Amino acid sequence: MTASQGSVLVAGSANLDFVVRAAHVPEPGETVLGRDFDTFPGGKGANQAVACARAGGAATSMLVALGDDAFAAPLEASLRDAGVTLDIVRAGQPTGVAFVCLSDSAENAITVAPGANGALRPEHLPSLTGVTHLLLQLETPLPSVEAWARAARAADVAVVLNAAPAQTLPKSLLAHCDLLIVNEGELTALTGIEGDIAAALDALDVPRVVVTLGARGCCARMDGQQLLQPAFTIAALDTTGAGDTFCGTLVAALSRGLPFAAALRRASAASALACTQLGAQTGVPTYDEVERLLAEQADASIFELAAYSGFA
Repeated sequence: MTASQGSVLVAGSANLDFVVRAAHVPEPGETVLGRDFDTFPGGKGANQAVACARAGGAATSMLVALGDDAFAAPLEASLRDAGVTLDIVRAGQPTGVAFVCLSDSAENAITVAPGANGALRPEHLPSLTGVTHLLLQLETPLPSVEAWARAARAADVAVVLNAAPAQTLPKSLLAHCDLLIVNEGELTALTGIEGDIAAALDALDVPRVVVTLGARGCCARMDGQQLLQPAFTIAALDTTGAGDTFCGTLVAALSRGLPFAAALRRASAASALACTQLGAQTGVPTYDEVERLLAEQADASIFELAAYSGFA
């Protein structure tokens, strides 16, 4: 694996995922008889930290809040096993949990009980010395997220926000972001524009914006140019955590000095591989696995970044 040259700090959530497999995700009021059940380490922040370190090959640290309970141990172990350095806040609340129903078509429905994640405060942000990129999400208190972004901007650290789960965001937070990562629903929630991705990307006052599109790949706006990265073709087993793998790998690649287009391609490959394994963190591929997929697809023009217009 190539040695890292940048350093990423992830400040965010960690949850223990309780996953049950079923023929389909229940409709409102419907009871579905499930099959296999297991627990997996998860949480958007922790997933992204694991992806930064394992798939992205970057030096990664994480600010995380955990309870003093049995659910904390597997989360801490998973992060450390991936090579993430931890700054743990021990909260007087239970460790966060998520309840996931995974369908046979690899779709999922997730309900989160944040628990200790809600205890993270602005003053918990560790030193930013040596940090090149701060990666944030929205499963921790919004005032803390904004305070961390402001502190990073003041320290000349690049701020990357994955605006998930979808919610209304203050302009003051977006003003401190260098890169915004969203999915289609989150993009619509932020802009009010539906069905025109190009227009929605242009409507956001952030230097760089990426929108993930699942099986259609991802689109990005940077330096006045809009780009499309088609998805890698894989047989999906579990899409849980694929977006987080994308975010973590993208930021890791940027911290290592890769050009933006190459970082998008690497993140897309890692995200595709994440869909081939069960679990949000257990499904994150290694750096070398991503390298192999990129090499295998090196001559496939469909995976090359290309300018696009009016993609919807």
